[in-house]
Amino acid sequence: MNPVKVGIAGLGTVGSGTVNVLKRNARDIARRVGRPIEITHIGARRDHPDCDLSGIRVSRDIFAVASDPDIDILVELIGGIETARELVLTAIKNGKHIVTANKALIAEHGNEIFQAAEANGVDVAFEASVAGGIPILKSLGEGLAANHVNWLAGIINGTGNFILTEMEEGGRAFDDVLAEAQQLGYAEADPTFDVEGIDAAHKLTILASIAFGIPLQFSKVYTEGISRITIEDVASAAHFGYRIKHLGIAKDTGNGIELRVHPTLIPKETMLSAVNGVMNAVMIHGDAVGPTMFYGAGAGAEPTASAVVADIIELGRALTVDHEERVPYLGFHTDHMSDDPILTIDDVACSFYLRLHVQDKAGVLADITRILSDNNVSIDALVQREVDQGLVPIVMMTHQVREGDMNAALDKIAALDTVDSDIMRIRVETLDA
Repeated sequence: MNPVKVGIAGLGTVGSGTVNVLKRNARDIARRVGRPIEITHIGARRDHPDCDLSGIRVSRDIFAVASDPDIDILVELIGGIETARELVLTAIKNGKHIVTANKALIAEHGNEIFQAAEANGVDVAFEASVAGGIPILKSLGEGLAANHVNWLAGIINGTGNFILTEMEEGGRAFDDVLAEAQQLGYAEADPTFDVEGIDAAHKLTILASIAFGIPLQFSKVYTEGISRITIEDVASAAHFGYRIKHLGIAKDTGNGIELRVHPTLIPKETMLSAVNGVMNAVMIHGDAVGPTMFYGAGAGAEPTASAVVADIIELGRALTVDHEERVPYLGFHTDHMSDDPILTIDDVACSFYLRLHVQDKAGVLADITRILSDNNVSIDALVQREVDQGLVPIVMMTHQVREGDMNAALDKIAALDTVDSDIMRIRVETLDA
């Protein structure tokens, strides 16, 4: 059979890894597909010193790859959004199947891209867009297809997980660990996407769409970062038997879908709690299978290339299959997508960790507990620490409460003259059925 011809746009970390994996494992890949896969065209601003490009056409204009009549599959690895969107839509119009590792592109423009692909009878594969080398999207969309997914929770940004791990294990401040992460190449010079949860929100958008059969809705994901977490919070969480992780959480409540990224206290005995450093993990609870967890490298040249090449293999196998018989882009057929509403964060119910500093005066704690009670918040545990610079640190855990009620209570507590208005609030999840 004729080889599957592949064009690659972008030759950075993931692009170079993809070229090397395709070349090194060419024999095994050909045996899996039933015919060879050949890289015939690469579009990149510059060559990569770790890649042998002999025999491959190289263009400095990435759009030359999208317009190349000889390629069957375009692999988009340039990153960013607008240029990548234009490139992918151009390739689709030209009848190319698409493989991409671009979570921002899929999360923000996936609905448009899938519609264009459907109209042109081509496929779009994006396994590498979430959790790097972990085959989580195929597992969720196919391996767990028999299940109604109740919820999923994931550590899906390695930078944030590295920072929180080092804060706990080394007793180090956030800014100190962030600087190290930047030196090691785990965090960008501008770390906003990682530490403020935007990267994780892109990935959660994709996971939730495949889990629940809903359209991609990135704008409705509640997003909160980890930059306000202190060593005091990490130690207090440990005192109560928890660890702090930056989680992406999606739940089907029966009344709507929760989509949220934020710091979370989880019990030390849970599987996700043991995930440290830059590693990623996603826990999924299905009604038939129960809880399952997928763990591995969430980034890096060859871990991500592993997922990219797996998509190329899948599309290579499917080239002779009628488009309508292939697995739907998001696991559910487009005419059977759910219109379940996305809940606002005020309608989410969970337990909370609270840290506040109050003046060392009689009646302060009584005022706080009264306000909490008036707003349907009940206290599960409370620790009052020694006076520090004239203020008394108080840490408490609450029972489950609607977030809107908690917000109303905290607004009133922060307005008290005896309370420092900088109140820390972290959600708590037990990750059980």
